[in-house]
Amino acid sequence: MARRSIRLALPPLAGVIAALAGCSQPATEVARTAPPPPLTAPQSTPSASAPTQLTAAEARAAAAATAINPAVGGAAMLGTRTIAENCATAPNLRMLSRAIGLSKAREPLSARAPVTIFAPTDAAFHRLAPGAVNQLLAPANRPALDRVMSYHIVPGTITLEQLRGRINAAGGSVQLPTVAGVPLTATSEGQAIALIDANGSKSYVETPDVQQVNGIVHVVNGVLVPQLG
Repeated sequence: MARRSIRLALPPLAGVIAALAGCSQPATEVARTAPPPPLTAPQSTPSASAPTQLTAAEARAAAAATAINPAVGGAAMLGTRTIAENCATAPNLRMLSRAIGLSKAREPLSARAPVTIFAPTDAAFHRLAPGAVNQLLAPANRPALDRVMSYHIVPGTITLEQLRGRINAAGGSVQLPTVAGVPLTATSEGQAIALIDANGSKSYVETPDVQQVNGIVHVVNGVLVPQLG
């Protein structure tokens, strides 16, 4: 309790740093979770018009992606939508969608240039230290929010199979460049793919290879945090 009262007395950015210091589950706790389930296609997908003008080849690729995409939180993920648009429709990514809307991450996630995002679920945000989410989303802490969100984004598209191949080729661990400008570590543990942030906390890929018109989403069970100060 004393730690919480001290945290609230800190200046905004310092308060975010303190609150996020233990945001992700410790590696020893996360490692007990089951490996992610195999990729499965949704039973049906609703039709929707493309948010942007697509070439014939892009439209065919988007339709193919829609057919094989797994549902996220029970919502169909359409290959014609951007990452930001699909995240906004997933009921288990509401906190992520709010953070995207408030941060500079909305720009690469809404643009046409391909990116890959490791998308934390609402459950992952709920595991943050008490008060961390509210502090992170406060207007005074936009620089910290921008850095945290951009740390989840990797330029270019990386499928789970490609990521696993890069990990194996690198001897079991690979550094991924992020939009934040600092790398994220990816490792394999059996069939599971683990991400290790700058604080040494692990998150695991739960739902991989959700294809969008501008990249790929891998849903993860933890919030990744870079060094903030």
